[in-house]
Amino acid sequence: MTLETGLPGLVAGRWTVDPAHSEITFTIRHLMTTVRGSFTDFSGEIEVAREAPASTARADIRMASIDTRNAERDAHVRSADFLDVERFPVMTFTSRGVGRAAIGRRARAPRYHVDGDLAIKGVSRPVRLLAEYHGVSPDPWGGIRAGFTATAVISRGDFGIEFNLPLQGDKVVLGDTIAIQLEIQAVLAA
Repeated sequence: MTLETGLPGLVAGRWTVDPAHSEITFTIRHLMTTVRGSFTDFSGEIEVAREAPASTARADIRMASIDTRNAERDAHVRSADFLDVERFPVMTFTSRGVGRAAIGRRARAPRYHVDGDLAIKGVSRPVRLLAEYHGVSPDPWGGIRAGFTATAVISRGDFGIEFNLPLQGDKVVLGDTIAIQLEIQAVLAA
């Protein structure tokens, strides 16, 4: 059954994130440039309800899978200075609500706010994702897929990730703001 929210083709049910065709990326300021990275090991589910606000989503991201294209930097980010992946191996996101976004009215795709809780290093904070729905399509393997993009900005300090190196004046090596982008393909459960 199609959702009453006007999302063509999206049917109520459980949709499983396909990690082979999805990605979780981020950017952070380092000195005067931006460093990009990704997490390569994650899973998730979206439970689409007949009424969009009742829909839910959950994601588990294995922190040791961080990849910034520099092995030495990745090892440092996995350490207790940053993510402490030995003690906190998984970052989780659990949604609490979905609502139509008032911004992006001229966007090609409908936009929604997905409010939820992000837990990193044992600290849980509310996070609002701005999500776009890109439609539904059959895949070559007999399944049905839906596409989504979602973005958020978080403060690493809010999660107790405080490591930094001071520079001359009041400057530091790393920025506090992390921009997150999700490109998600989800498959409708049979």
